Amino acid sequence: PAIAAVLLFTSAFTFVTSQSWEMGTDYAVKFTGKRADGIFKTMKGDITFDEQNPSTAKFDVTIDVASINTGNGLKNRHAKSEKWFDAEKYPIIHFVSSSVTKSNIGYEAKGELEMHGVKKDFTIPFTFSKNGNIGTFKGSFKVNRTDFGIDKASGNQSDFTNLEVTVPVTSK
Repeated sequence: PAIAAVLLFTSAFTFVTSQSWEMGTDYAVKFTGKRADGIFKTMKGDITFDEQNPSTAKFDVTIDVASINTGNGLKNRHAKSEKWFDAEKYPIIHFVSSSVTKSNIGYEAKGELEMHGVKKDFTIPFTFSKNGNIGTFKGSFKVNRTDFGIDKASGNQSDFTNLEVTVPVTSK
């Protein structure tokens, strides 16, 4: 009876864990906007995610602002300058999730996005596909650059930059 009581007691406590993932090097961070299109070449981060338990997930991801590539050297210099990103003063774009939930089209990571020295609550919708110990996160969303003090607001669609992010991962 004592052993049964111990088993019953310990089974009442379930430890929820998430899978840790290592980012692959063939990720893609593409952006399009009225003034420039391109990619960010350098991204790193820590990802913990289990599609069965999204509430245990955690994303902590940074993008190196100086890795911006528009395909045009003059635009790259302009984007890195104090007129836009000011890469010297604000070298990274940083997202840290505070919660992850299931949605109608996949998942949503809510958290804090920091860009150009400004921190804002932000939600990133994404999907996750898994095949054994490999997976892929994909997200498509808009960022209002003027919310982060990048250039002046025009009050129209040119204030927004569209992002498409694809991150292949392997389980740790």
